[in-house]
Amino acid sequence: MNSPDAKKQKLQCGDGSDGQINVADTGEFSFSDKPTLDDIRKVQHEFCKERNWDQFHTPRNILLAMVGEVGEVSELFQWRGEVKEGLPDWSEKDKKHLAQELSDVLIYLVRLSERCHIDLPAAALEKIEMNKKKYPAHVVYGSSKKYSEYDLKE
Repeated sequence: MNSPDAKKQKLQCGDGSDGQINVADTGEFSFSDKPTLDDIRKVQHEFCKERNWDQFHTPRNILLAMVGEVGEVSELFQWRGEVKEGLPDWSEKDKKHLAQELSDVLIYLVRLSERCHIDLPAAALEKIEMNKKKYPAHVVYGSSKKYSEYDLKE
């Protein structure tokens, strides 16, 4: 969620429109307020409906397509070693390519959620709450161990 004191920085989008990136005064990155996941779902739903693609968009087919796109994201990171936050060593062309591949993954994820009737934003928040219990901050702070490696008494 964007803080009220977030600064808006202009970004020239590939379609020629001006998008906005939100950067809070702390320098922390955040997403823009629009579009929402449901906005993306609606646009993609209409896109597929106009092309009569629902017949092909079974959960299995969408999942396999998404996995392929994740592979394309992986290829962009392959052989680069550790990559710094914000990708300061990447060219604008490489960043744009990454944005396109990540968008493919997101679109397929949203489409898969729709076809499975999963309310993804609600499920994501529920999962974060579960992870808070699985990884209590006071126990796991600064550690990368798996939850099963902690001695958590309920």
